Amino acid sequence: MSIRVLIADDQALVRAGFRMVLEAEPDLEVVGEAADGAEAVSSARETDPDVILMDVRMPNVDGLEATRRLLTGREDGPRVLILTTFDLDEYVYEALRAGASGFLLKDTPPEELIEGIRVVARGDALLSPTIMRRVIEEYVQHPPAAAQTSSPAIEELTTRELEILRYVARGLSNAEIAGEAFVSETTVKTHVAHILMKLRLRDRVQAVVFAYENGVVARGESD
Repeated sequence: MSIRVLIADDQALVRAGFRMVLEAEPDLEVVGEAADGAEAVSSARETDPDVILMDVRMPNVDGLEATRRLLTGREDGPRVLILTTFDLDEYVYEALRAGASGFLLKDTPPEELIEGIRVVARGDALLSPTIMRRVIEEYVQHPPAAAQTSSPAIEELTTRELEILRYVARGLSNAEIAGEAFVSETTVKTHVAHILMKLRLRDRVQAVVFAYENGVVARGESD
């Protein structure tokens, strides 16, 4: 079964380049293109893509607002991969809060682009260590207003799940968490799945944002 992809970028040449790369893969299908955020929202509702490659800077409606319109209040929406020209984009934190599943640089090698799409299509997050550091730094410097209150859903987590969530929020991989928590990687995966289910979160990225906004990780704890 192929992965359905929508390409949203205001530059026709960029869209054409991505399309050429993706259509060479037997498991990827480009179902539409959009030149701005409004078109992306409209096209996504018509074509029902699994993954949207979303340029963050587009005219009229930008990629950030388009992501909000598509994903706010939804647990099942398409996975959004934000395209940016540099990985310290000022929109990083807001894009993650809006529901994006990860980031890719526009000059990412074709094989990494393809693998990134496959990663988010299966429900995983795509965050480089650089991006994760940026998210943490942004939070520490400018904690959002939402961080002032805690969600009652936290009470559904066990002590062990809270511990695992803190590791996730620090940007650790499953293998790294396994080493820190002295458990198997399979056990970590199971805990993460339970955390996402209990907190009704789409993926690991949302878990990171949730942890910071609900005080699970305090300032300075990311080091």
